Amino acid sequence: MSQTRVSRAERQQQTRERLIEVATEMFLDVGYSGTSLDKVAVEAGFSKGAVYSNFAGKEELCMAALDTIHAEKIRLVHQMFTEDTSIETRLKSFVEWSRSGLGEPRWTALEVEFAAVARHNPWVASELVKRHREVRRLIAQLISATVEDAGLETTVPVEHVATALLALGAGLGGLRALDPKVDMDVFGDVLAGLVRPRRDPAAQ
Repeated sequence: MSQTRVSRAERQQQTRERLIEVATEMFLDVGYSGTSLDKVAVEAGFSKGAVYSNFAGKEELCMAALDTIHAEKIRLVHQMFTEDTSIETRLKSFVEWSRSGLGEPRWTALEVEFAAVARHNPWVASELVKRHREVRRLIAQLISATVEDAGLETTVPVEHVATALLALGAGLGGLRALDPKVDMDVFGDVLAGLVRPRRDPAAQ
């Protein structure tokens, strides 16, 4: 009996992962409004009932798809900033990543379209707020660890740096989605301007 329950749980998890995988590609290809649960179910090889047994609706499915995208991007950024290299090399790697990782047209379009849903859906609005706050927290943690390791400090509170970088990334991403020639070096320049060598309290 226990093995049957485990097997069912595993199958449900596999179904959920497959639905998110298919839905993510569909949301990116045709947008939020162009994607239906019926189409996702058919493409994934399941019934529509299988979708509703895993997600309350299209909003929840899209949120799961965006979570998957964000998790991968955060993983890559974390990997860059925790490498055993100089701070200059880490910044250079980050700027290089930003050229393709920020402003990818399909992703940016989906983010903007789904954010508009929040105007009429309190659940979407509250979930997006929670995720933005978590991303800022993770950015702040990463910045704190990086500057500490490099013997630096931020020129403003770390929380402000995290908020500024998140806003800058979103803004540059939107601009770059429209104009691929936008210079992404500005991201590294701004980040470099927000840190300085750590001051010796004894010298003050």
